[in-house]
Order: sequence, then structure tokens, then C-alpha cells
Amino acid sequence: MKFLHTSDWHVGKQLKGRDRLDEQKAVLREIVEVARTHEVDAVLVSGDLYENAVPGASAQQLVVHTLMSLRDLGCEVIALAGNHDHPGSFDAYRPLMGRAGITLLGNIRRPGSGGVVKFKARSDGQDTSVALLPFLSQRYAVRAAHLMTQTPAESSGAYDQMVREILGALCGEFHDDTVNLAMAHLTMTNGAFGGGERMAQSIFEYSVPATVFPAECSYAALGHLHRRQTLPAACPVVYSGAPLAVDFGEQDNPSVVCIVEATASTPAKITDVPITSARRLRTVNGTVAELEAMADDLGDDYLRVLVREPARAGLREAVSDVLPNALEVRIDPEFTGSAERSARHRDRTTGSPQELFERYMEQSGAKDDAVSRLFAQLSDEVTASDAADRTEMPA
Repeated sequence: MKFLHTSDWHVGKQLKGRDRLDEQKAVLREIVEVARTHEVDAVLVSGDLYENAVPGASAQQLVVHTLMSLRDLGCEVIALAGNHDHPGSFDAYRPLMGRAGITLLGNIRRPGSGGVVKFKARSDGQDTSVALLPFLSQRYAVRAAHLMTQTPAESSGAYDQMVREILGALCGEFHDDTVNLAMAHLTMTNGAFGGGERMAQSIFEYSVPATVFPAECSYAALGHLHRRQTLPAACPVVYSGAPLAVDFGEQDNPSVVCIVEATASTPAKITDVPITSARRLRTVNGTVAELEAMADDLGDDYLRVLVREPARAGLREAVSDVLPNALEVRIDPEFTGSAERSARHRDRTTGSPQELFERYMEQSGAKDDAVSRLFAQLSDEVTASDAADRTEMPA
């Protein structure tokens, strides 16, 4: 059977205040066309469909329209919640989407209650099982592990052990004569970050080894890390990566979806299909005159500009006049001759909350891994879209 693997759409994400909904619409339209061209049996969307836990109406409309367009192709469509999504909302829409033939999952479920989806591939009638693991926060993982194993939460141990127990229960539904797939929104140990991930939910206890997926799994379709990569394990453990760069830190990442062919008895064959609809992100440097000279070659790329001139009043405006798509303008630290001072200043003003906190601790001479872990957990409770306190665990 053949399926398309994608993740981390982040619909509704802006770039330096610039709305990108038209780009996101073009990218998702391109993904639908790839699914159509390759005549896939299923489409797996491994989380972070939205940028925010409370997406705007236009973002929701785009995602729902895309899922329905994929379903109109006649293929199975399965999507689960990532750390940017609101799991309670996913589950609220689950019955309605189910009527349209689309599987949407926000919270962990037992295998027989929606945690494992089974279907026959339309192309060859191959029996297929898909184990679903939405994003789990630390505190929700305890409840989820208890749900799956019926053992006391305190015996579950660390986060990675709880994930093992949950996957063990879900993948217990796999059989030798079926194509066995797993979907998850996780951080894998030694995985390469794409540049735009929410760091508080990507490090420390949130990291698990790729060996959590059993050898019986034909393919593990992951979301969360935005860089396309395959991790060494007993089965293919694959991040499809984000289909468009969400920030300048991802400007060099290839934007693809994965077309996968799998049987019950042979290794999965993976083909990367480029997604090219989004505007390119690029970092350029030079004097204002040099920037003006290269303007025609930059097209409609979104730009991060490092200006090789001393700071002066009106410099940002001068750059914006010659490069209207300059979304970020800085003085090039190499040009100023004070790269170290500029780096220190930049460290205080850019980066995720976790990065800023760790820089502060290091500069204060009080670096402590235990305190950093505690900060990550507290930051998670504030920023996560986890609705565990507002919804009951499904049966």
C-alpha cells in the first residue's frame, strides 16, 4: 500500500508580523495534488496542524477544507494533535470529522477505542493498522500510561518509559500479515532540530529514543521536529519535516512530503517529494547600496538583513525602501568590530524562553540542569495547548 506522510503545517503562523495564510493555502493545495498524483491509499498528518491552540476562523477553514479535499480523493485521512494544537478541540470535532471519513485524534485512546485505526488499502486490499500517539505533556503522560497499562502511575517511571508503555499497548495490535504503521508527535533523542520548534516541549524529559518503536512497525510517521530526517532504529523512524519554513532558522531546510510504499513483508520504500509553493526565506548582508544592487535578484523572498554600515537614524527605513520584503534588519556584528558585544546583546533579546533562561543562568554563574528542567516544565504548563485539566481522558 502507498501513503503520504506530512506534519507541522502550523497554519496561522505569522513571520515577523507578516500574514502567510495565502502561502499556507498554496502549500496545502500542493500537498493535495501530490496525494492525487501518487494515488495514495492514506494520508498521515503527524501533528501541529495549527500554530496556536486557539486558531482563527480562516486557519480552521483552511485545515478542514484541506482534510476534506484529501478525503475526496478516496484515501484514508488520519491526523493527530501536536503540542501547538488543542487536543480537546480535536476530540470535540472527532465525531463530525468521522462522519466525513476523516480520523482526528486529540488525546490518547485505548487501541479498541480509536487508538489504533484499521483499514484495507484501496489499491491492493492490504490490511493496515495505524497506532496513534498524539503529543503528551509530562503530566498527561502519567494519566495516559495509567490508562493503557492499568498500573499505578508512580510505577511508570520517566517520560520515555511511559511512552514505551503506551506504544507497547498500541502496537500490541500489530500482526505479521498487516502493514503496521505508527504516528506520533515526539522528540527523538539525537534528532536534528529544524529551528522553529517550541523548545520547552522538545528537550530534557521530552526526548525519547527511536528504539521505542518495535521492529514489527513498518514505518513510524513522526511530527514535531521540522527537519526532514530518518533516525536509526529497528524500523524506519521518519520526520517528514515542515512543508514550509516557519522561521529564518529553517531557511535551508528542504520542504518535502514523504510518499511511502509498504508491504507486510518488505521494508518501506520512501520517496521525498519537494513542496515548492511557499516563498523562500533568505539572509543577506551588505551596505544599503549593495543591498539595492542585489534587490532584483531576490524576487519575492522574505529577507533577514544584516547591514554592513554603522547604526544611524533612518537606516531601517532605508533598507526597507530598497528591500520591501525585509522582515528583520540588524547591524552585521562582524562589520561593527564588536561581534562579542553584539552576540551578548542578541542573547538577551532573541531565542525561546528556555534559551533565554539558560543564558541568564550561565551568565549569572548559576547554571543548574535541575533548575533548567523545572523551568521547562513550568513553561510547558503555561504555554502548552494541553487540555488535560479541562477534559476527561477518553475511554
